Amino acid sequence: MAETRVSPRERLVLTAIIELYIATGEPVASQAVADQFAHKEGLSSATIRNVMASLGDAGLLEQAHTSAGRVPTAAAFRFYVEQITRPEAPMGRIGLGGAAFATLPQNGIPLSEERRGQIEESFAGVTSSNEYLERTSHVLALVSSGLGVALASGTAEQVLEHIHFSRLSAGRVLAVVVTRAGAVLDRVLVLDREFTHLELETAARYLNETFHAWPIDRIRTEIARRIEEEQAAYNQLLASVEELCRKGALTTSGDNSVLYVEGMSNLIAVEVDRDRLKQMLLALEAKQRLVDLLTAYVNGSQQEVRVVVGLDEASPAMQDLVLIGSSTRLGGTSLGTVAVIAPTRIQYQEMIQAVRYVARLSERILEIPSQ
Repeated sequence: MAETRVSPRERLVLTAIIELYIATGEPVASQAVADQFAHKEGLSSATIRNVMASLGDAGLLEQAHTSAGRVPTAAAFRFYVEQITRPEAPMGRIGLGGAAFATLPQNGIPLSEERRGQIEESFAGVTSSNEYLERTSHVLALVSSGLGVALASGTAEQVLEHIHFSRLSAGRVLAVVVTRAGAVLDRVLVLDREFTHLELETAARYLNETFHAWPIDRIRTEIARRIEEEQAAYNQLLASVEELCRKGALTTSGDNSVLYVEGMSNLIAVEVDRDRLKQMLLALEAKQRLVDLLTAYVNGSQQEVRVVVGLDEASPAMQDLVLIGSSTRLGGTSLGTVAVIAPTRIQYQEMIQAVRYVARLSERILEIPSQ
């Protein structure tokens, strides 16, 4: 990764340009920066123009036209994120390539009372983890004017509340699994042989009576063990149950990842380049691309906020987007990931705090079911 040095004066001017651009969305002229530092010694209009030219040569500012103001590049936004999220890091050196990763310090600027109230009011009536995650995508889209995303954990330990099988057609059965956390998972199973209604009812009753409140990942292991130990007594019954499970009736990961997305229209509202917007939307429409994006950048085992500026490693069309995400947990178990995906011109400090606040609300608004 290439690096460049930034002097204290250049850092001061660059920060002012970035914050003016975030506030207005317009290219920033040297006079606008000079107005910010009207009473600061050593920062005349001529000095600021020279500093801006130097920042442009360093790849931190770009200029669409000779007479136009300057616009921060992705590298500039990476530098800005580094300053507001890691104040203890050495200042004055920045990388010009690749995504910027940062963790929000605990002493960041707190959310306003008004914003906290807005978030908490939006979660009124939520009683399950599914409702929490679905509502999260809406809330984060609302407060960020970007894309709100929540991904239910595919590896979290799910506990069986109830399972039901319905025969759809020859060789096809619908399995509906309800977990103790309130998630409803359904899957169409393509079976190797026909199952009668009685066999399906018997299999569901056996699972519900024998494995109610068991972690789903343990059920399949236990069934395999019982098949081996009690093959003679339970051969027909357990063979039926084993095939239903093997075909995916109790699968909670992979293609069953539950993804909630809201706020696509927010990106439409702020993006001027329609051809570029079309490519962004195509990249974001793929569910698996979003799932991979959140999985790659947000560590589900740690409840910290991650900021990734420039998502071009995921897709070239997403190079002008930023991801701000965090895992969300309940009683030490991962519920999933919540995130904002928005243009790089976003109110970073507020959105970082909003994502953190929403991620931690799960512990307060959800109760761990009694076993």
